Amino acid sequence: MSNPYTARRDSRSLHLPIRGATYHVRLWGDPALCTPERPPLVMVHGWMDVAASWQFLVDALSEDRFVVAPDWRGFGHSRVAPGTDCYWFPDYLADLEALLNSSGLPWQDVPHIDLLGHSMGGNVVMMYAGIRPARIRRLINLEGFGLPERPAEHAPVQYAKWLDELATPQALRDYDSVDEVAQRLMKNNPRLSADKAAWLAPHWSQPDPKGKWHILGDPAHKRVNPVMYRVAEVLATWKRITAPVLSVVGRETNLAQWWGTRYSLAEFEGRLKVVPDVRSAWIEEAGHMLHHDQPQQLAALIEGFLD
Repeated sequence: MSNPYTARRDSRSLHLPIRGATYHVRLWGDPALCTPERPPLVMVHGWMDVAASWQFLVDALSEDRFVVAPDWRGFGHSRVAPGTDCYWFPDYLADLEALLNSSGLPWQDVPHIDLLGHSMGGNVVMMYAGIRPARIRRLINLEGFGLPERPAEHAPVQYAKWLDELATPQALRDYDSVDEVAQRLMKNNPRLSADKAAWLAPHWSQPDPKGKWHILGDPAHKRVNPVMYRVAEVLATWKRITAPVLSVVGRETNLAQWWGTRYSLAEFEGRLKVVPDVRSAWIEEAGHMLHHDQPQQLAALIEGFLD
């Protein structure tokens, strides 16, 4: 394996009590940099990812900025109560609000924030910005597409599947070495360079006492969500967003890999039209993990939008 990537900006960690969970939060930069015109930039990751995943993007920013990035509950080093057997989307909204209100964060008198989310995190920030519009100055959605519409008739089957999965132990495979984890990351995303994979692997996993490496994600996240995705409710929330929104998609992302013909990029773009102030951008030579694939391009887009 190649030598790990060298981080340009160091992060530090906080552990905060958030709604019965112990949240791990990464911080980059000096909170003294914050002003009303340059508030904290809060970045939230996607499913089966971790806050350290933002390192390459933070390093690519041309100017220093105070950045806050949590590990969502049950991911990374954020811990939940033993025996937690499933996770609920509204908890991410409540966790984000509790984090922003936490006295443990080193900011004072911040009237609003800039908020960025990727994938699952992009869906969270879009909903949160419509629920608490006054808290957000600028909003950035990186491939937070939402989900296909599901007819109500699917609900009984979905709930039955959830009950069946609750009765079935969930597991993630382990790895013999951190190099194997890095190889897994590059298999997941062939555009990820070997040095970035080598750096990310020990942040994305950890060894057990026997030397086996385990992904830092609760296997309970694999269980299906029994609550149907209601597009009408989502759009009603998006309509209330008052912050300018930047939606960014990797040019090589293919929604069909997840949903086949049930949901397309054109349908997502149609949904975005309900947002009062939204602009869309592409990142060339990038897929779903665009903050890994092209951090410099993405950083330039973000800074131009925020500033």
